[in-house]
Amino acid sequence: MDPGAGAGQQRARGRLGAPSSGTRAPGTPWARFSAWLECVCVVTFDLELGQALELVYPSDFQLTDKEKSSICYLSFPDSHSGCLGDTQFSFRIRQCGGQRRPGHVGEKRSDSWAPASLQREPAHFFGYVYFRQVKDSSMKRGYFQKSLVLLSRLPFVRLFQALLGLVAPEFFDKLAPCLEAVCNEIDQWPAPAPGQTLNLPIMGVVLQVHIPLRADTPEPGPPKQSSHETLLPAPVVLPSIHELDLFRCFRPVLAHVQLLWELMLLGEPLLVLAPSPAVSSEMVLALTSCLQPLKFCCDYRPYFTIHDSEFKEFTTRTQAPPNVVLGVTNPFFIKTLQHWPHILRVGEPKMSGDLPKQVKLKKPSRLKTLDTKPGLYTAYTAHLHRDKALLRRLLKGLQKKRPSDVQTAVLRRHLLELTQSFIIPLEHYMASLMPLQKGIVPWKTPPQIRPFRQDDFLLSLERAGPQLTCVLKGDWLGLYRRFFKSPHFDGWYRQRHREMTQKLEALHLEAICEANIEIWMKDKSEVEVVDLILKLRERLVRAQGHQLPVTEATLTRARLYIDTAIGSLPKDLQAVLGPP
Repeated sequence: MDPGAGAGQQRARGRLGAPSSGTRAPGTPWARFSAWLECVCVVTFDLELGQALELVYPSDFQLTDKEKSSICYLSFPDSHSGCLGDTQFSFRIRQCGGQRRPGHVGEKRSDSWAPASLQREPAHFFGYVYFRQVKDSSMKRGYFQKSLVLLSRLPFVRLFQALLGLVAPEFFDKLAPCLEAVCNEIDQWPAPAPGQTLNLPIMGVVLQVHIPLRADTPEPGPPKQSSHETLLPAPVVLPSIHELDLFRCFRPVLAHVQLLWELMLLGEPLLVLAPSPAVSSEMVLALTSCLQPLKFCCDYRPYFTIHDSEFKEFTTRTQAPPNVVLGVTNPFFIKTLQHWPHILRVGEPKMSGDLPKQVKLKKPSRLKTLDTKPGLYTAYTAHLHRDKALLRRLLKGLQKKRPSDVQTAVLRRHLLELTQSFIIPLEHYMASLMPLQKGIVPWKTPPQIRPFRQDDFLLSLERAGPQLTCVLKGDWLGLYRRFFKSPHFDGWYRQRHREMTQKLEALHLEAICEANIEIWMKDKSEVEVVDLILKLRERLVRAQGHQLPVTEATLTRARLYIDTAIGSLPKDLQAVLGPP
């Protein structure tokens, strides 16, 4: 299955697959479709070109040549996997060039209400793949090889895998006409609004999903069907749109889950070498989900090949390895990335009732090329002591034949509580940097958020550290010190600082709207009044775009104040400052 040199360069063809030039603009017939998916691609194996893009739908969706090439290579398992039959996996690629489809206001609003880990990716595409390889004597190579790919900015892996499970087998039988009907059905779906339980009809089946809200508990449970509507046929209820079977993914590494959690928390470079794209992509996605509710701020590639346009960038030895979790299946990467500090080699999954043989911790010097045995190759020493009670509980669950979803709930709860115990002291310290509300007065610039001082925070841990909520012992101080140097601290701090700044602006706007503007204007010059009008308008725009947490009553009062201030000015200025 070695791809030809021209992979990805073949122009899309067929009735649905006209060349993909141009962009969908908001308000087009595909506006609802684009709330879920960017496009659907079909990748086939061409004897002359290797993997080739056969079809893109809607046909006016624009992909660069580099993106087409990446999609083609990443949509097929490489020759080391030997996947026969049907295989599902996922990949993630960097978008080339600038933004080609401006986000709808509704999308931006939805993102602000969604959990950080489920927000749209502004600079990356997710590819969800259903690959089929079966013997076919009518084909020159003796095999039918084709992939159906859903391209989206949404990390809804469980939903899109379920969707492909329904659509792909039908598509491989009926081809293009089936795909057109499916895309038209998706174009009728309601938008993925956080907090909503949605019924999504597709090919005679109704998928019922709950779109999590930021304020939801991390495990909201399966969505409940609305009592006022009876759906025929009965819906297929997905317990989650994004959560994988964590226990199944982590079975071979359960003994090292906490060490892997620390590596993820610190944004350490990690290579995952797996026997297939399915195992590779699930392991990478499971690892990056370990930090919820903290957003994973590093790069990650669930499946990556030597043909990727970023291969040189990730494998260079002229600089330190990038902060990326890389999922691969080609043993060549072991040799190429020997200088990486952490390499996880996992074998074929075994789904027997017993706990599979756990991968061993090994020194990087034990790395061999090509025939490297399963193991976690790292010189890293965990800061926290291992939670032996967790492993005993999971082993007991295996002995009692506890369902995998129950085991997953135990594991996910453990990781969630671990992350929360680590983050809560940071949240408390950050909240202490917020100015007091009594210091926010109407006609003065609001006070600034005080700077984050790492030494002060570390001192605060003696009385308000993770020991209050977590029984694990270890070098918490050392873990925090390393965390301060990681992309995740930077991402968390920027997000919290932005939210606190918005809260300050909202409190300041409320203070202005509760004051008497007419008394203030009595001794003010025209310049000062105009300055207030412009500042109020700017705040109003930000508030209407849901960037400031203010009530509708405050917005109404702000508009009234603007009108009052404009009315106090001379006619010529009123004409200039009139309704924009």
